[in-house]
Amino acid sequence: MSHFDTLAARSDAHVMRSYGAPKGAFVRGQGTALFDGEGTAWLDFLCGLAVTSLGHAHPAVTEAVARQAATLVHTSNLYLSEPAVELAERLARITGWDDATTFFAQCGATANEAAIKLARKHGKRTADDKVRVVTLAGSFHGRTLATLEATGQPAKHGPFQPLAGFVDTVSHDDPAALRAAVTERTCAVLLEVVQGEGGVRPLAPEVLAAARDACDAHGALLIVDEVQTGVGRTGPWFAFQDTAIQPDVITVAKALANGMPIGACIARGEAAKVFEPGDHATTFGGNPVTCAAANAVIDTIEREGLLRTAAARATRLREGLHDLVERHELAIGVRGRGLLLGLELGDDRAAAIEAACRERYLLVNAVGSDVVRLAPPLTVERHEIDLALAALDDALTQVGA
Repeated sequence: MSHFDTLAARSDAHVMRSYGAPKGAFVRGQGTALFDGEGTAWLDFLCGLAVTSLGHAHPAVTEAVARQAATLVHTSNLYLSEPAVELAERLARITGWDDATTFFAQCGATANEAAIKLARKHGKRTADDKVRVVTLAGSFHGRTLATLEATGQPAKHGPFQPLAGFVDTVSHDDPAALRAAVTERTCAVLLEVVQGEGGVRPLAPEVLAAARDACDAHGALLIVDEVQTGVGRTGPWFAFQDTAIQPDVITVAKALANGMPIGACIARGEAAKVFEPGDHATTFGGNPVTCAAANAVIDTIEREGLLRTAAARATRLREGLHDLVERHELAIGVRGRGLLLGLELGDDRAAAIEAACRERYLLVNAVGSDVVRLAPPLTVERHEIDLALAALDDALTQVGA
């Protein structure tokens, strides 16, 4: 049996089957490459779902984690640690919010859970029933019960009904409907500037403006979920920084620590002062090792000028994808921002394209029936982009035949 077959059998026996059938197993990573148990190299243009933005086994992150793990791993939030305070200061700087405060969590879902709780407490200062949240169809905000309800994908709700019933979901592309949904009972609007799991779908500026205006008119908080778009993925540090809006709260996770489990709920202004002692907590939030990794990520991006480099790589990748659209009938468009891009197809063969790419040792994924997502690391090299485009070219030829 292969390494994958052996590991899959062991997993089937003892790991809960909350995920689909595994598509591979990897034992090592280096930069944009992953290596399986047989030593075969795979080109990783998925980054663990937009997580390993510095590539695998980046030396700066490895060194920071090793040094911190040998020094201090955990103390709980009864005490302070230098890495967590340092990271909170860095996040205030890169958001551009001098008054920013941060709650540290373990992932995107728990960061969004914190943001929803923060917004409800903020709303209840005005009225006891000011607890409703408006979200958009196609959104994805997590799998906890609150963030599941906030996720605008009803198929994911079914097995867990009844939900709490505090979320109002409207179309992702209807500013008027969004304005109408926000009322005096609304405590927050929660949205993604680019819907990641919803098909790499950027929101129109009019939708973002409607959300900001409606929140201002009704005393609600605008929460921007930057879990997939943050830390340079779409160009700037955060996707909202390329728009005309300023949110009150953002949530960050995935790429913040390059694979170490972390999440952050960052607030400014009035929202920065909502939580008081006892309002929210987590045992592992602000863990020194994960915070050290995150500090190394931010330092590396700044030191190596990766926001600028990634923008050039994103242009190369986007132009290459547009060339594929010109030459393949199956491919009809490209959407997304920066290094979070979706190749749009004319029908529902995205899963077939993903599988064909896997046959060519390229990792991408079908993020919808008709969209293939590409999210390479910010450190991706020009020749790696060319290799990925060549594999996609072959895949489109095979599947489109």
